[in-house]
Amino acid sequence: MAASFVTLFQWRLNSMLLHENEILLGVKDQIKSLISQLDAAGSFTGDVGMILGRESGHGSWASELRGMLRQAEDFVDDFVIRAYGQTEKDRKDSIAEFGKELQNFNSRISEILNRRPPVEAPLMLEEIQRFVRSNISSNEDKETDLVTCMLNYINLPYDLKLSLLFCRVFLGRYGQSIDGLVRLLVAAGLVQEKPGELMEEKAQENIYKLISLGMIEEHEVYWDLFEVPSPYFELSLGVMKAEDIFMSTANSDIMVPPTARHVSIYDADNTIPNTNSFLHSLFVSANYYLSEASSDCLRNVLHNSKLLRLLDLKNTPSLKSLPYEGGKLVHLRYLRVWYSNITKLPESISNLRNLQTLDIRWSGHEFELSNGVLNLAQLRHLKMSGPNSGQVRVPQGISRLGNLQTLEGIYAGSGIAKELGVMTQLRSLKVRCVSDDHADELYFSVMKLSMLRKLSLTVERGRERGSYKYENSFFPRLESFSPPPLLQTLKLVGRLIEMPLWLGSMENLTKLYMCYSHLSENPTMILQFLPNLKYLRMDKAYKGRRMDKEFFRVGGFPKLEYLYICSRNLVEWTEIEEGALPCLKQLSIRYCMKLMLLPEGLQHVTTLQILGMWCVHEDLIRRLSPNGGPENYKIKHIPLVTYLGHISSGLGRWTPQ
Repeated sequence: MAASFVTLFQWRLNSMLLHENEILLGVKDQIKSLISQLDAAGSFTGDVGMILGRESGHGSWASELRGMLRQAEDFVDDFVIRAYGQTEKDRKDSIAEFGKELQNFNSRISEILNRRPPVEAPLMLEEIQRFVRSNISSNEDKETDLVTCMLNYINLPYDLKLSLLFCRVFLGRYGQSIDGLVRLLVAAGLVQEKPGELMEEKAQENIYKLISLGMIEEHEVYWDLFEVPSPYFELSLGVMKAEDIFMSTANSDIMVPPTARHVSIYDADNTIPNTNSFLHSLFVSANYYLSEASSDCLRNVLHNSKLLRLLDLKNTPSLKSLPYEGGKLVHLRYLRVWYSNITKLPESISNLRNLQTLDIRWSGHEFELSNGVLNLAQLRHLKMSGPNSGQVRVPQGISRLGNLQTLEGIYAGSGIAKELGVMTQLRSLKVRCVSDDHADELYFSVMKLSMLRKLSLTVERGRERGSYKYENSFFPRLESFSPPPLLQTLKLVGRLIEMPLWLGSMENLTKLYMCYSHLSENPTMILQFLPNLKYLRMDKAYKGRRMDKEFFRVGGFPKLEYLYICSRNLVEWTEIEEGALPCLKQLSIRYCMKLMLLPEGLQHVTTLQILGMWCVHEDLIRRLSPNGGPENYKIKHIPLVTYLGHISSGLGRWTPQ
C-alpha cells in the first residue's frame, strides 16, 4: 500500500542508520536526503484506490512510486548483506558504488514525486460495494456489514491498516496473545523506532486501538487469546487478494508469486514451498507434522530468501537442527520454531545481528543455547523450553544482552541467578527448576527487577516417575521473597507450605496461576482482596474436599473475569453468595471427577458467558443437561457451555434454545 509504504520505508532507513551505522556511515547524508525527500509524498489515498481497482492517474502514480521504493529497499538490504562478507578494501569500493546508485534512486524518486497528479476525487460508495461483491462476497445479506467494515478500514491510519493485515495473514484461523502480536508487529517494522522509547508499548497501543474498533477480538473460548473476527476476517482476505505483497493459503504446494513479500501457509500438509528471493516474512503451520523433506526445503528457502525478516515454523519434528544458512540472514528480526527436535543452535546464530525475537519452545531433548547468542545485541525477547516444558541452560554472560526484555524457560543455577540481578530492563522472566542451591540468590535478584511485569517460578521436580510430580517438591523459603512492585502476572508451579502473605499486597496483580500448591487452607481468603485480579487459575492449588460460601463472598474478587479450578480431591462446592463474582465471564472446571453438583448461587452470576467442564463426572453433566436435568436452572443463563465427561469420548456443547 503506497502511502503506508512510503512511511514504512522511511522508518526502515532510519532504523538501519541506527543499527548499521558502521557500514552506512559513508552514505549517511544521502540516505537522510532520501528520507527528507519522501516527506514531500505527504498523505494520499492512492493505496485505497489501487485496492479498489480505481483507474486513475493518481493510482498509477502511487503504484509507480511504490514499485520504485521496493526496488530501493531491496537494493539497500542487498548491499548490507554483501558488505558483511567483504574485506575492508572491497567494502570501501562497494560503498562508493552504492553511493552512486543511491543518488540515482534519489533522482528517480524525485522525478516521480514531481509528477504527482492532482488530488483524487473522494471514494464513492459504489466503488466500495463493487469491490466487496467481486473480492469478498456476493451475499446481499452480508454486503452492508462488509461495506461498513471496508469504510472503517479505509479510515484507519496507515500503520493500523498494515497491522490488521499482518494479524490476519499470520494468525490464520488461530488466536494469539497480545504479547505475541506485539513481538510480531515490532519485528515487521510496523512501529517507528525512536531512541529512548519502547516500540513494544506503541505496538500494544495499536493493537488495543484495533480491539476497540472491533477489528480484533478475544477468542470465543480461550481467555487472553485474540483473533480477527468476521467480517474483518473476510474483508482482510479480500484486501490481500487486491494487494500483491500478502499471501495466505492452506496449500503448501502452491507457487509463491514473485511479488509476494509476506507469505503464511497454515494447515500445511507436507512441506515448505519454494519462495521468491524478495520474501520478507514466512509463516508455516503444519496441520500435523511436516515431512522429512521439509528440512531440505527449509535449507533452500533460507538460501534463496536472504532478505527474510520473519520466520515462523510450527510442528516440525523432522527439524533436528537449524540449517547453517539461517546464520546468513542478517536482516532476520524474528525467529520462532515450535515443536521441533532441535537440540542446539549453531554458533552462526551470532551473525543474526538484527534478531529481536528468538522463540524456540518444545524443542529436542537437552536443548542447549550456544554462546553465539551472547552476540545478539538487538535481542529483545528470548523464549525457550525443552520437551514437557523443561528448563534450558543459558551461557554465562547472558546479562550482556542489554536490550533483553523477555527471558523465559531458563535454569538459574550455575551463577545465572546472580546475573539476573543486573538485568533491570527485564519485563518478563520465567525460571524453571528452582532449587535450594540457588533459590535465595534468585529471589534476591528478582526483587531488584523494578520493571518486571511477568514472573513465573517452577520448582525443581521430584524424582518420582511421571512428568508432573510436584507432590513432594516444595518451594524453598518462598516466604523470604518480595515481588517487584509493578508485577502484573505471577505463576507459581510447585508445592507451598502455606499461602505467602506478600500475595495479599500485590495491588497491580491481574493474573495469578497457582499450580500444584496442594494447600490445606483456603487460598481465596487472601486472594479475594486483590483489587485488580482478573484471571485466577487454581490447578491443584487446594487439596481440600469441600468449598463453601467462604471461598467466594460478596465484595471479594471485584474484577475477576476468569476462574479455573482443577482438583481431583474436590467433592463438594456448596454455595456462591448472591452478588459475589460481579465481573466473572468464564468459569472452567477441569478434572474435578468427584464433584457431583455445581454450587447454589451460580445462577445469580449473570455476567457469566462461558462455562467449560473438562473430564468431570458423567452424573454432573446429566444433572446440568438442558434435556430435563434437575440442576439446569443453575446454568441456563450461560450462552455457551462445553463439557467432556471422564468416560465419554467426545466434547459436547450447549447453547440457549
